[in-house]
Amino acid sequence: MDANAIAILGGTGDQGLGLALRFAKAGRPVVIGSRKLDRAVTAADEVRAAVPGAAVEGLENADATKKAPIVILSVPFEHTAGTVKGIKESLAPGQVVVSMGVPLASAIGDGAVRTVGVWQGSCAELVEALVPSGVAVVSAFQNVSAHRLRELDHPVECDVVVSGAAEPRRRVMALCDLVPGLRAVDGGPLANARIVESITALLIGFNIRYKVPEGVGVRFTGLPDA
Repeated sequence: MDANAIAILGGTGDQGLGLALRFAKAGRPVVIGSRKLDRAVTAADEVRAAVPGAAVEGLENADATKKAPIVILSVPFEHTAGTVKGIKESLAPGQVVVSMGVPLASAIGDGAVRTVGVWQGSCAELVEALVPSGVAVVSAFQNVSAHRLRELDHPVECDVVVSGAAEPRRRVMALCDLVPGLRAVDGGPLANARIVESITALLIGFNIRYKVPEGVGVRFTGLPDA
């Protein structure tokens, strides 16, 4: 396992691939995971084409999980539980799993401007209930525009609320410094993911009503400089 590597499961999707591009451009080794190996390999090739010299590889989810201390879940809510169960045997104590999922009502055929209830309280807390003992779960990156992530020549003007236990939370907050324009905001305990995830549905509604296909971001004013 490379201590500097970042694994992104679902890195073949728009938001996951956007993060892969940004982290690779920042010089970090990136491992893209997918349920299908060929899709992961194709996504890794796309990153190398956009970021010459990038240290990136594509693997199946379980193999990608073993490669990095931080594993980012960038999969739709309806695939979250299945993905976590599929990588459970590959996770080891000390690893951090980052939940980006949002329980949008589109998972049950309704609109993405609403959320559905989750017994555990949030998608992130669902993930926490499924990972092995000793693996930390942190909530982050739900509200970062996939479109803006992929525009590598421009900063991504957005705050990222990061929630979870203190030490793993700090590790994930440090990832935001790799992307120009992103600012990590200390979101406290993981239960606050319930609030952050619901904001995503609000922003999707903004994108529709204000006709912003590039995606609306969030900024919190009045915070002291870190």
